[in-house]
Amino acid sequence: MYEIAGMAGFFAAHGVWSVSDGATLIPLLGHEQVDGGQGMDRLMFDDIADAARAGREALEAGRDGWVRAVLVADAYLHLDTGKVDALVVDAVEYLPVRRSLKIAIPYRPQPAPQGFAVYRPQFVGATGFDDPDYTALADTFFSGVDSHEQAAAVWNAHLLDESAG
Repeated sequence: MYEIAGMAGFFAAHGVWSVSDGATLIPLLGHEQVDGGQGMDRLMFDDIADAARAGREALEAGRDGWVRAVLVADAYLHLDTGKVDALVVDAVEYLPVRRSLKIAIPYRPQPAPQGFAVYRPQFVGATGFDDPDYTALADTFFSGVDSHEQAAAVWNAHLLDESAG
């Protein structure tokens, strides 16, 4: 029922893995087709902001044959405690009805004196769901994280059991 959350978790984990060594995340757009085929595009632009913008436009428009898609981009969250690095995960399910999720994953980038860390993800929004069950969405999200074995190992090794602020 919440395949969108599992797919978001998988690509979020890939994003965490990508930034764990201090690299800037090249926005990535994962997608699943009607026939079950999956793919991922790295959005290589001269400017990261342009890449993220192109990813949001592609996600909004969708493509023929896509059932769902996920965009992961590096951004900042503005919390009461200040500005923190975060991966923003936008996920859209196109069929059978359009639904979307937005999840932020705050992290402490490398090379911080304390090293790389991942904080508890935060659901920022959900549309198209009748009374969403956030516990079930979170469980499915983390199942998606765990399905990416290499990335899940990095995520779990650096997870701080606290929020970023």
